[in-house]
Amino acid sequence: MAVETVLIENLGDQVFSALMNQAQFAIDFKNQFQALKTQLDLVKAFLADTNNLKMKKETLKTSLIKLRDLVYEADDILTDCVLRYDYQKDGSCSKYTPDEFFFRCRMGRQLMDLNSRMGKMGSDLSAYLTPQHLLSLGDNTYRPKVFTSQDCEPSEVIGLEEDIEKLKRWIFSASGVLQRIGIVGMGGLGKTTIAQKFFEDRAVAGCFDKKIWVSVSQDFSDERIIKSILVQLGENPSPVSDLGQMLHAINQSLQGQSCLIVMDDVWSFNQELWGKLCSAIQKTEKRSCVMITTRNEDVATHMGVESSRIHHPKVLDEKDSWSLFCNFAFQETKGKCSNSQFEKVGKEIVGKCGGLPLAIKTIAAFLATEVHNLGKWKDILDHFHELTTRKQNSSVKTSLQLSYDALPTHLKQFLLCFSIYPEDSVIQAEQLVHWWVGEGFIQRTEHSKTAEDLGYEYLTDLVRRCLVEVVERRGYDGRVYSCKMHDLVRDLTTMFAEDEMLCSFEAGKQKVSPDSRWLGLTSEMSTVTLKLCSKLRALLLMASSQGQFPFSKNQMVSLDSLRVLDLSRIRLDSTSMEKLLSWIFSLQRLAYLNLSGAGGLKEMPSSIRKLRNLHLLILAECSDLTKLHPSISYLKNLIVLDCGSCGLQYLPQGIGNLSQLQELSGFRVVRQATPQSCHLLELKQLVQLRVLRMNLSDESEITESEGELLSKLVKLRVLAINTEDCKDRTILEMLDRLHPPPNLKELYLRRYRHKSLPKWINPTKLSVLQYLCLEKGDLKSINPSAHSEEESAFSWNYLEGLCLKFLPFLDEDWTDLQKTMQSIRYVEVSNCFNLKNFPCPVDKPGIWRKVED
Repeated sequence: MAVETVLIENLGDQVFSALMNQAQFAIDFKNQFQALKTQLDLVKAFLADTNNLKMKKETLKTSLIKLRDLVYEADDILTDCVLRYDYQKDGSCSKYTPDEFFFRCRMGRQLMDLNSRMGKMGSDLSAYLTPQHLLSLGDNTYRPKVFTSQDCEPSEVIGLEEDIEKLKRWIFSASGVLQRIGIVGMGGLGKTTIAQKFFEDRAVAGCFDKKIWVSVSQDFSDERIIKSILVQLGENPSPVSDLGQMLHAINQSLQGQSCLIVMDDVWSFNQELWGKLCSAIQKTEKRSCVMITTRNEDVATHMGVESSRIHHPKVLDEKDSWSLFCNFAFQETKGKCSNSQFEKVGKEIVGKCGGLPLAIKTIAAFLATEVHNLGKWKDILDHFHELTTRKQNSSVKTSLQLSYDALPTHLKQFLLCFSIYPEDSVIQAEQLVHWWVGEGFIQRTEHSKTAEDLGYEYLTDLVRRCLVEVVERRGYDGRVYSCKMHDLVRDLTTMFAEDEMLCSFEAGKQKVSPDSRWLGLTSEMSTVTLKLCSKLRALLLMASSQGQFPFSKNQMVSLDSLRVLDLSRIRLDSTSMEKLLSWIFSLQRLAYLNLSGAGGLKEMPSSIRKLRNLHLLILAECSDLTKLHPSISYLKNLIVLDCGSCGLQYLPQGIGNLSQLQELSGFRVVRQATPQSCHLLELKQLVQLRVLRMNLSDESEITESEGELLSKLVKLRVLAINTEDCKDRTILEMLDRLHPPPNLKELYLRRYRHKSLPKWINPTKLSVLQYLCLEKGDLKSINPSAHSEEESAFSWNYLEGLCLKFLPFLDEDWTDLQKTMQSIRYVEVSNCFNLKNFPCPVDKPGIWRKVED
């Protein structure tokens, strides 16, 4: 009940707020909402005793299923009441119409029936459980800590150095055109980690012209593997290309090129296809290597790996096991354990892990949250012994089970969301966070933190606990961009997600079920069965199926409980897209809609106004989109509107009415004479705005009165300006008129065709700036002294990160710049040919990090 526990708490808070603030719908049904609040508090109290609940699980299973349905029904009713109240406030419906009368009657009956059934549920639960005081939940209250990239990535190579060196010796001493190497061992032994470190090794990289990594896994297809190789070779295979055509394309791309291909986590393979792929590699007549990681030695042998070139990683010895444990458990003290009692208990726990790196990392990352609680460590040791003995679980499964059980309730719900992604999927962090916000998992915010900020912090904590692996992160502050999950951890999430009846699975793949709450949509699923999914709350089109899925409105008419709909990269013709939009606009409870990169989306019509509950609307990279109807101004709950890289010439008037907006991307500055467009001055109403991404072109205009607009946006933290290569000096002078936000933390300036920075980009105007990105421009100087002698006395006191890309005319000395950036710790440079004394190459991507003391 991890997900429902958080939902119950949020529902209770919303009902209490409505009653306290005398919202009209709460006044209309005051007695029923008061009763609902009481029932929710009682249910939350019952669920507080989670350990007792698990012991009674079989007895209570039927009651829990009913409870889950009642909680979601309560959420639907409350959402409908809030939406109706919003319609009344803006005059879209009258309180005195027959329709309103019937709505009130229906809501009254539904609330009475719901409260009656929840009361019966309380009686059923009381037969087995004693409700715990609500404050008992306080022990699990989680207040996220902000972790840097250094916190998240202690060394994972301990004990594996000899393995990597052995593989390198094999490579360097190889003869022949194609060498095949296998890494074979059980799950959690570190096969993928060894292969990754080998893949990233500089000496290895110097031996090959091309490097390709393919995640195979159980859920593989020949087409997906071959397409992955082609894409990494820089090719763009046609959707209609067959295997023969793609193999020929690989052959052509590899002509005269040596390559390293890693086939990770191979369970089975197509012998004929494998032979053709190897033949294509051998035809290059350059020395190449294929590395295979697998749990089954027969697989490696049948793929042509000689027994002398199969490496079997060993479990870590006692010394290396303890070192790896300390790196994760004692991060605050840089891997040092200074307490003999903790060391004694810790070594006993490590002994239970059997030398398996995944087990050691996971349990250590969990214990890192309890480094001052010896009693907790002893409890974990006892539980570890009990689980591995009584249930005969493996060390890895035991450590994962213990880590999951110890998670705060709302972190459990975030982890379970990963279950819908196919094995070995690379998952975009932004999609995850938007899903969590859209479904209402994150609502409470601190003074300066948005729900999105908290979402990224929760994701970072899952990474720190070694339950999620980072694929890509932002350099200067470590924010996760994309991530994935070890297959053993995914097995755990699918088991618990199915146990909580959030999803259904068969042979590790998600299947459509009438009881499913979340669904990761793939092209293998039939849309006909979606008619049965009336309980569905989140529907996300998986990346592997983007652009391939046929939608039919008639097959999805029953999904009116949907809160999250992500159909990014879907490809439809304009007629099919119109039908899809018609269906989407019927989903009045929808809170998150992502149509980014959708083909065939030419217009967002006036019917968009029906989505009054929408909090996040993502239309980025919709190159066909040319019109966004002004009725979008009715979506007063929007906190994120992303129209970046669209075909829109401007945003419509009324954007300023979106008073809750926190992030606006794709705002195009236009001339005052442009009819029906949103002008810069209108943004002064967006007092909650934290992120603004804006575009200027030769058609832009910034008046004197608009120059001070940004300085009024006191909550703005991120500002990105793209001048789109415009060379009209008038536009550049307009940009000089801007007065920047007083609390700006991040600034991005792209395609700026001028020799010096706008006058306001200096330490005095941007006194708390932490990150500056300058990309693709004609800048010659970025030194503030270029404007006045007075400003040269100031330095960037808070600037930690700097990005300089494609600035061929930049004529600066890094030694001088560094003197004005005393706090700088991360610099990314690329194609800045005249930058002097920079410690990395400046003609290609290079990264400098300050060495911490």
